[in-house]
Order: sequence, then structure tokens, then C-alpha cells
Amino acid sequence: MTALAHERPQAMSQAHAEPLNELDLDEVLWQAWKAMELPEGYRAEIIEGAIEVSPTARRSHGLIANRVRRALDKFLDEGEYACHQDVNVIHKHKAWIPDAFVAPEDTESCGDEDDMGVKAEFVQLIVEVVSPGKRNQDRDRVRKRREYARAGIPVYVIIDDYDSHGTVTVLTEPEPDKADWVGVHRVPYGTEVTLSEGPAKGFVIGEAITGPKR
Repeated sequence: MTALAHERPQAMSQAHAEPLNELDLDEVLWQAWKAMELPEGYRAEIIEGAIEVSPTARRSHGLIANRVRRALDKFLDEGEYACHQDVNVIHKHKAWIPDAFVAPEDTESCGDEDDMGVKAEFVQLIVEVVSPGKRNQDRDRVRKRREYARAGIPVYVIIDDYDSHGTVTVLTEPEPDKADWVGVHRVPYGTEVTLSEGPAKGFVIGEAITGPKR
């Protein structure tokens, strides 16, 4: 997916001709994001001080994302958690649309005050399927990796067709103050990885999701 970024504005106070502080700029971005009307087939996220607009996924990306969703829903069946797609995850005026995430099945009590999505504090697992193109790859591998750590997401899974012959990386033990993770487990396609914590503990990511090693 090719992303178009709308960078954080360098707005000035008319009264004092001084730059707006960080909180004011976050609010400006939040209000601008809420007011956006995008053409069909596009989505917008707020990532590290920028509104990023990107088209919906290509076929191969959607194939893996849907395999994840179906497998997680089956794994979580009859419990209080479910796998969600096409829903905003909200954290301190940041907004992300993961390819899949695990949160309570009933999200009525999990919404933010503007009812724009699910609060990050209720999200137990996020999965991103990396898209082609350097900016898209940097978004999932670097910028979202930091954002999800800052939000304290317990488990972040990156499924990456474009890392060597394909890799799955499972990040755990987020350190919000450092925007980083303590636990990093990376395996090549063709090697199964089992999630070790959270509602999806025991869930296996292998060839049934990624396809055979290429």
C-alpha cells in the first residue's frame, strides 16, 4: 500500500505568534482526522505526529490478514475475546487500523469518548501484515512498532513477506517509556511460532496462515 502522509502542522497562535504546544498539535491532528472524508478504498491513521492515508490492501495482503482473522476467531470461539478487523484502535489521540486485533468480543464498553474506535488499553494482540514499498514497510516495522509499544499493547505480531523469504516476528513485554519491546522472537516462513501469553496463548502461526516458505 502506498501511503500519503500529512505531516503535523507547524501552527502558530495568532495571539502570541508562538508555536502550538505538543498537546495542541495532537488535538489539531485529532480533529482533522475525525473530519476527513476519504474516497472509497482509502483509510487514514494518526501515526507519530502525522496523518497517513493509504489505499486498502492488495489481494495477497488481504489473503493473509483474513487467514489470521478466521484462525483467531476459531481459536477464541466461545470465550470473551474475538478477532476484529477494520476498526480503529485509539490511544491518546492516535488512531491505528491494524490488519487484525484481539479485544473483548463485546466492544460497547471499550470505546473512546468520541466513539471512533476501541481504546488501546482493551487490545490484547495486534497483527500487521507488511505491505510492499519502503514507506509501508517502515510503518509496520518501525513506526507502528514504536506506537504499539508506547500504548502498552501486550503482543504485536508482524507478518512480513518482504523480509528475506518471509518472516514472522512476535514482540512481547512492551516498554512504553522506551517505545520498545523486551521480548523479540523472529522466525522464517515455514517455522511455526506459538503465542505464549494473553487470550490467544497457544495460537500457532505457521504455513496455514503464511503459506509455504518461498
